Amino acid sequence: MSHSHDPHNPSRRRLMQMAGATALATALPLAASRTAFAQARQLIVSDPGGPYTSAYRRAFYDPFEKATGIKVVSVARDSQPVAQFAAMVQTKNFVWDVTTLTLSADIPYLESKGFLEPVGMKAADFPGIMPEAVTPDWLGVDVYSTVLAYRTDKFPKEAPQTWADFWDVKRFPGRRSLRRSPLDTLEQALMADGVPIDKLYPLDLDRAFKSLDRIKPHINLWWTSGAQAMQAIQSGDVDMMSTWNGRAQAAIDNKAPVKIVWNQGLYSIEGWGIPKGTPRAEFAKQFVRFCGDPARQALITQDLAYGPTNLKAFDGIPKDRVPLLPTAPANLKGMRLPSPQWWAENRTKATERFNAWLLS
Repeated sequence: MSHSHDPHNPSRRRLMQMAGATALATALPLAASRTAFAQARQLIVSDPGGPYTSAYRRAFYDPFEKATGIKVVSVARDSQPVAQFAAMVQTKNFVWDVTTLTLSADIPYLESKGFLEPVGMKAADFPGIMPEAVTPDWLGVDVYSTVLAYRTDKFPKEAPQTWADFWDVKRFPGRRSLRRSPLDTLEQALMADGVPIDKLYPLDLDRAFKSLDRIKPHINLWWTSGAQAMQAIQSGDVDMMSTWNGRAQAAIDNKAPVKIVWNQGLYSIEGWGIPKGTPRAEFAKQFVRFCGDPARQALITQDLAYGPTNLKAFDGIPKDRVPLLPTAPANLKGMRLPSPQWWAENRTKATERFNAWLLS
C-alpha cells in the first residue's frame, strides 16, 4: 500500500509545505520587526539641497551617524518650508523629522502655532553660541547676510560703503539691483535715509517708501533668486547690488571683480526645527543638540561662505577663510539681525504694500 494514499501518513511534500509555512509565519514578524528596527534607527533630515547637503553631510550627518549609529537620510525641502511643516503636524503624516528653518522668517509663526516639537534648549547649553541662535525649540547653526556688493572694475578707487552711497546716483553712477522683496529692502531704504542700524524698529513704512521712491528710477533689476543675483553681478549686468554674501562670494570665487561691504549688512540665522509629533522626535532632538558643537560647525564653512553660530568654531577655521564669513568679529560688528517679532507681526501688510508700490 503506497504511503501517498494513507490519510494518517502525509506525504513528505506536504510536510515540507507545512514546515515552510510555519517557518514563514515565524520569519515574517521577525523580518517586519527588523525592518521596523532599521527604520527606527534612522532620521530623515530636510535641507535646501545642493551645496547645503554636502556641507551638512560633512559637518553634521556623517559625524552624527558615526557617533550614534542612527542613519541620516537627507531630502531637499521646499524653498518655503513653513506650509509643508504646518501640514505635516496637522495631518500627522511626517515626510521628514528635522528641517532647516530661518529665524526671522519662520520661527515666530511656528512657535505661535505650537508646531515645533519641544526640545527645551537654552544658550547656556552651548558655550560660545550667539544668544539669538537658540530658542527653546530651535537651534541656529549657520549665518548668512544680505550685503552690498559692487564691481571693483567699475569703482577702482572710491566705492560705495553704505546704503546712503548706494542711493547716491550722482557720486556713484552705475547700474543697480535690489531684491524684489520688502525683507531687507525696507531696512536698506531707511538706512539710506539716515536711520541708524540699531534704531530701525519699528520700521517707519512711510519713510521707507519715500526713500524707495528716490531710488526706484535707477534700479535696473529687481532680483528674485540667489542664482539670478549672482549672475547679474558676476556678468557685470549690474555694477552694485544688494545680495546674499554666499552668492557674492561665489561670483568672487568664479574670478569676477566683486567686493563685499559688510557694513550695514542684515544677517539671518538658519537652523534646525522638529515638526511636533514626529515618531522619531528623540533621535531628532539628539541630532539638533549635536549640531551646536563648534568643531562640527567649523566644517560647514569649508563648503559654504556662511558663519558658524558657535563663535568657538573660529578656533578651527583656517585664517584665510575667516574674513569671508558673516560672523567673523570684524564683519559682525557693523551688522544686525532683522527683528523676528516685527516681521512676524507686519509681514503681510509690508509685502502687500511693497508689491503694490512696485507696480505703481
